[in-house]
Amino acid sequence: QLRLVESGGGLVQPGGSLRLSCVASGNRFDRYRLSWFRQAPGKEREGITCVSKSGSVKDYADSVKGRFTISRDNARNTVYLQMNNLKPEDTAVYYCAARSTGLADYCTTDDMSNWGKGTLVTVSS
Repeated sequence: QLRLVESGGGLVQPGGSLRLSCVASGNRFDRYRLSWFRQAPGKEREGITCVSKSGSVKDYADSVKGRFTISRDNARNTVYLQMNNLKPEDTAVYYCAARSTGLADYCTTDDMSNWGKGTLVTVSS
């Protein structure tokens, strides 16, 4: 099992940037595909981006495409979410999630099995 801990959230002004980190403890981090989700107040949780176990396959929701970048460092057991040009509607609790995969190198935000507790991002002036 993988334990995930997010960090890097905080208060930022519109147009600003933040980088979230998610550190995993456990074995064989490089066997897991990873995703970032967010949940805004009063809204359902939304999968916003994913990365394959090698890092070569990525996908983004339209709401963050062109502004957010997911990356991973398998040597550090860490996945990152670089968020640029933040908007008030990006305010949410952000979660990382993981799921072990077989041989295929792909990503999807579906069917994640391991979750962090989240980090709050507030975009406000």
